[in-house]
Amino acid sequence: MEWYKYGPFTVFDLETTGMSPVRDRIVEIAAARIECDGAISRFSTLVNPRCMIPRSATAIHRITDQMVAAAPSFQDVGIKFTDFARESTLVAHNARFDLSFLQESLARCGNELWKGKTLDTLALMRKMYRNLPSYSLQNLRRQFNLQDTFDDMQAHRAGADVEWCMQILGIAFKAMMEFAEKQK
Repeated sequence: MEWYKYGPFTVFDLETTGMSPVRDRIVEIAAARIECDGAISRFSTLVNPRCMIPRSATAIHRITDQMVAAAPSFQDVGIKFTDFARESTLVAHNARFDLSFLQESLARCGNELWKGKTLDTLALMRKMYRNLPSYSLQNLRRQFNLQDTFDDMQAHRAGADVEWCMQILGIAFKAMMEFAEKQK
């Protein structure tokens, strides 16, 4: 059985101006929605944070103030994203970080918070693959030889991280299904 039949899933990733969901803002959001039949649709946009992006953040994700100047605000993007993810399980690598930014940003705009299910691929991988040296997305990318879905994928950009996280989700589900089969 294919893992996506347990869905639908919406794998998402955010890039931000910093680490605090209260003080910092989202500058990019990307997602891939995997339906129960395996069909995939994608959502991706830069977000104008309405503040300067610190150089330390730009050094990580390479998103500049100029890149987001004409981008929509989260006020415009938040509802579109939650509509895209509706009636699916939200999935992220280190979901606590991304979900806290999503919820804080939705609340700040007066939008309804995400009340659906969530899944953390970091927690899944720690459970299914014990004793790996690191569970960072980039280490898992190397450890499991993850494929670049697009030619211009770069680490710490939301779209690329979503593609790798989606592959990690598949690896974790396959490991869980093999484990369950052995238990029979």
